[in-house]
Amino acid sequence: MLAEPQIVQVTARPTAVIHFLIPRSAVQQVMGPGIGELLATLATQGIAPAGPVFSHHLQMHSDAFDFELGVPVTSPVTPTGRVKPGHWPAGTVARTVYRGGYEGLGPAWGEFDTWLAAMGHRPARDLWECYAAGPETGPDPATWRTELIRPLAP
Repeated sequence: MLAEPQIVQVTARPTAVIHFLIPRSAVQQVMGPGIGELLATLATQGIAPAGPVFSHHLQMHSDAFDFELGVPVTSPVTPTGRVKPGHWPAGTVARTVYRGGYEGLGPAWGEFDTWLAAMGHRPARDLWECYAAGPETGPDPATWRTELIRPLAP
């Protein structure tokens, strides 16, 4: 289920990220360990997360995910292993919130993209998923919330 989409301005912010280029079938195997690696690296450096974990999908491939798994940070991260400094750029985006299990994200994106086209918006090539509430908040997927974010082309 999607909330009413909105067009909003977002501000730039520093992030810590790990880049992945993986087969689509491997996403469930890399997300949990990747999040653990990010948070452990931040803790070692004494840096607090400044928001929820996100994925920034750089390009859309039919057989692979090319994305950064990241988290906003309160200060720049020092590159360590696979964890690198990144940034969430400022700009105009379309944003909505999907409520439900992660298996419903594909159809949710389809619904969101249909709305974008119907409203005459041109999304950029990349997209962001911000995991506001997930399995760590409780076992009922009906309570999970994922922000779907599409930067808009000028």
